Amino acid sequence: MSTVAAFYPVGTPGQAWGALERAQWLALQQVQRSYAGEVVSKIDALRERFDVSQYGELDYPSGRYPLFAIRSRNWDETLPVMLVTGGVHGYETSGVQGALQFVDQQAQSYAGRCNLLVAPCVSPWGYERIQRWNAEALDPNRSFVANSPAQESAALMALVAPLQGRVLMHIDLHETTDTDETEFRPALAARDGKPFEPGEIPDGFYLVDDTENRQPQFQQAVNAEVAKVTHLAPADERGEIIGSTVVAEGVIEYPLKALGLCASVSGARYTTTTEVYPDSPKATPQQCNDAQVAAVVGALDYALTHN
Repeated sequence: MSTVAAFYPVGTPGQAWGALERAQWLALQQVQRSYAGEVVSKIDALRERFDVSQYGELDYPSGRYPLFAIRSRNWDETLPVMLVTGGVHGYETSGVQGALQFVDQQAQSYAGRCNLLVAPCVSPWGYERIQRWNAEALDPNRSFVANSPAQESAALMALVAPLQGRVLMHIDLHETTDTDETEFRPALAARDGKPFEPGEIPDGFYLVDDTENRQPQFQQAVNAEVAKVTHLAPADERGEIIGSTVVAEGVIEYPLKALGLCASVSGARYTTTTEVYPDSPKATPQQCNDAQVAAVVGALDYALTHN
């Protein structure tokens, strides 16, 4: 476990941020990679095989970012819809690249069996800055709520809204990184004026099920596919992963809708959030992407056979 100082360089300990502190935080965020070069170029390369549409655009003082969705070419209203989302937290690289790799390598094998809708990079501003939050210091993955304050979340909700009741499976691709403990959780505590309480980062892959719609066999099927690619995260000495009770190997649960999490957005029967650990000495960046692809394949195959 990494040890970090309790003090965050923005704000006053014990006081929630106001507009000044948010502006100070924003000034620290620098572009570190290219959404156009690393993401949009790959989406464009898929246009010959899939339908690509722009479903929104982020509008920040630092720039505008088009948001893209990829759909099965021969959309069939009689088939179930399967939703794949990535990059809700922009810094979680394999969520974005894994979604794109899945479309490129695996998606066509599901033609005629289901309708695929993939939003590979929900938060491109965060992708470029390797940042969890958006430009307004909001966490998009706590903002899937009515009248969402986050542009990223509101745009995805609008994309999915016409499909309510028709989505069979939704898998949301994420990572848990060492920087969660060294940067993002301290920032959250500082922003909200709360004390920072150190935690542990699990070494391995795990899933988040929905406490309000438990699907344990679905989660196990996804993990079984992932285990062919990389290792699952063990429980800590308290039988937990990131503070939540482990209910099965590599599985914890959250109340998705109550927390405003992306996996709640579609009302799908089968939902899960993946968590890859890219900082593991036992996993390469490509393995992390492969693990996300394996998770999507496992989720699709289970949903299609248990519809």
